[in-house]
Amino acid sequence: MKNKTIIISRTDSIGDVVLTLPMAGLIKKFYPKSKIIFLGKTYTQPVIALSKHVNEFINWDELQKLPNKVEVLKSYKAEVFIHVFPNKEVAKLVKAAQIPIRIGTLGRFQHLFTCNKKVYFSRKKSDLHESQLNLKLLQPLGISTIVELNEIANYYGFEKIPPLNPELNELIDTNRFNVILHPKSKGSAKEWGLNNYAKLVELLPKDRFKVFISGTEEEGKLIGNTFGFDENVVSLIGKLSLTDFIAFIAYADGLVAASTGPLHIASALNKKAIGLYSPKRPIHPGRWKPVGQFAQAIVFDANCEKCSKGLDCDCISKIEPQTVVDLLLKKD
Repeated sequence: MKNKTIIISRTDSIGDVVLTLPMAGLIKKFYPKSKIIFLGKTYTQPVIALSKHVNEFINWDELQKLPNKVEVLKSYKAEVFIHVFPNKEVAKLVKAAQIPIRIGTLGRFQHLFTCNKKVYFSRKKSDLHESQLNLKLLQPLGISTIVELNEIANYYGFEKIPPLNPELNELIDTNRFNVILHPKSKGSAKEWGLNNYAKLVELLPKDRFKVFISGTEEEGKLIGNTFGFDENVVSLIGKLSLTDFIAFIAYADGLVAASTGPLHIASALNKKAIGLYSPKRPIHPGRWKPVGQFAQAIVFDANCEKCSKGLDCDCISKIEPQTVVDLLLKKD
């Protein structure tokens, strides 16, 4: 295993990719001379580029369009392929490319016929965090170390921070706490509600906080006139590429959001990342909370009866904005 080339595949969203990257750090700990390649989508490439542990990137959006994709994948000369996110097309391609060690989860039907190393665990029923569950896939490589959640952040390797555009840098107030509020989630998470974010903005002391509202252009249509933008509350909505947004998070001091990619990026960059969650499985913070030195997740009622029964529930909206203010004001 000393000098093996290993491909980690996760072709889904930003937050999932962030919580997968500690795998690369742990592999490098055990096999420092290994070459790690990450197979991901175009829009997650700027996140993958942050990690010093990843040596190369394969763009799945481009690879799958090629007529000779099997030969292209073979050209990387990988000895190991790890399917973190199950993708039927990827699984068939990897088998066709005859990569010697193909690791997947036993519970996925497509892996029964395409993977020769299968690890059994249930994500839905487990009490482990997503980042810890991912590490189980390293068992066939002889890596069975149990990494405690408070140690996961040591393996991100987010050291390759992109430079911040000078115009964006001018927005940062060095005399105040620069906090980013990311109110929408593209439907990927249970949301706190725009009214709660608006109340949070009202409660934050203007002499101590400068507020930035982030989101995509489409999300901006939903946000509308919720916030009164001025010199204290600045809109970043639809204005930043993901690379610029990552750089801005790195220069800011904190971020508040539901279970979204920006929250996980902020936590991995050791920012004060406050996540707002529902206690309902499998979206609860035990599985998806941000992992970082200054990251925290809060719920309204950890024992919510509706959530415990798996029913639709809006208890996340009952988290008091003042609770978030107190966490932001609290010194770590």
